Amino acid sequence: MAKDKLIGVDLGGTTIKFAILTDEGEVQQKWSIQTNVLDGGKYIVPDIIESINHHLDIYQLDRNRVIGIGLGTPGTVNIAEGTVKGAYNLNWATEQPVKEAIEAGTGFSLKIDNDANVAALGEAWKGAGNNDDDVSFITLGTGVGGGLVANGQLIHGAGGAGGEVGHIIVEPNGYLCTCGNRGCLEQYASATGVVHLAQDFAEQYVGQSRLKQMIDNGDEVTSKIIFDLAKDGDFLANETVNKVAYYLGYASAMIANTLNPSAIVIGGGVAAAGEFLRERVEKDWKPFAFPTVRTSTRIKLAELGNDAGVIGAASLAR
Repeated sequence: MAKDKLIGVDLGGTTIKFAILTDEGEVQQKWSIQTNVLDGGKYIVPDIIESINHHLDIYQLDRNRVIGIGLGTPGTVNIAEGTVKGAYNLNWATEQPVKEAIEAGTGFSLKIDNDANVAALGEAWKGAGNNDDDVSFITLGTGVGGGLVANGQLIHGAGGAGGEVGHIIVEPNGYLCTCGNRGCLEQYASATGVVHLAQDFAEQYVGQSRLKQMIDNGDEVTSKIIFDLAKDGDFLANETVNKVAYYLGYASAMIANTLNPSAIVIGGGVAAAGEFLRERVEKDWKPFAFPTVRTSTRIKLAELGNDAGVIGAASLAR
């Protein structure tokens, strides 16, 4: 019997997403479970094993058809050993032997990588990357992550830090980042960074603005609210979005001038602003891009949404 099925697992701090795909990347079944981070996250791997075995029984899928499992996870991943450490939102403070345990519990081989990397693989394979060999991915959420695919392979780097695009310095001596440096992209283009920028701009702005009024009143302000107000014509909100787009454009040009991907794909929660953000980033990246890069690389929006992780994870098992 031909092996023609892939299993993708996207491990997050609140939810674990699963999918069964064909070897061509067509999603056939999807499900999810809550992530149980109690007691040092010791239930997470057993829950993954139980859920995979249970759903293979439910779907009556012959196990001989399964090529393998791919898993994307937060934290620092030792790809060769299949271990994860530093995944604090999973309560995994110590190194976890994920590969060994899941292979023993399911009987399938497992490939594992960082969650941002597998999302990049997903978009490169079945999303905005159009299955191209050279695609760069930036994800804008609580932080700013990324994954770089070059010559069909993820760039991991000597110490596993390849693709840390959120820590490109876009404002020398700027906001202090959790990494210890100042001026990282993450501090300006993440959900919290957008709000931080707006608060700073509001202190200096004396004109009429609904956003300024909300900030001055101590109302809750989110990146979504800022983008919505910008779309409605609020001056301060638009100034904030323009600055975010400038920083994203600059960072995108640094990536593109180094790797010359066919596309820089922008995804994540902040990117839900869609074309309103993308077109501004595209305008701002061009002055920084090398001429050849400017005509061969495109700024695109992610297309797979929440499926990028499971699709990219499954592609690891290919």
